[in-house]
Amino acid sequence: MQKTYYPAKSEIKHKWYLIDAQDEILGRLAARAAVILRGKHKAIYAPHLDTGDGVIIINAAKVKVTGRKLKEKVYRRYSGYPGGLKEVNLETMLSKKPETVIKLAVSRMLPSGPLGSGILKKLKVYAGDKHPHVSQQPEVIKV
Repeated sequence: MQKTYYPAKSEIKHKWYLIDAQDEILGRLAARAAVILRGKHKAIYAPHLDTGDGVIIINAAKVKVTGRKLKEKVYRRYSGYPGGLKEVNLETMLSKKPETVIKLAVSRMLPSGPLGSGILKKLKVYAGDKHPHVSQQPEVIKV
């Protein structure tokens, strides 16, 4: 009888990947990053462990969306107080905080709770084409 293989934490090796978001579609970029962060691209994937790799996304300000999402997609947050609902559309959010747009898209594709929080810490997003993670020797991938 065979047993199901689960990797030990000491067996898991983490690499870093670099994704250029210039002229990429937001949802497809986020889905690809979520798969890599979660570790589903590896043969040793386990749903209860962080088997994924780190992802660095550059040129977040140059990401594209399809259809009328720039005007119609709305990000909402609520302070908890009466009248505390804040709404910002995607166009405004991309001009002010492009890193947040990609981070929210990826984080909503990851599990909630401590596992998802730990996985999200390996996502680094930058609006421009410069990043301080040269020492991680990231491998460049196309989406």
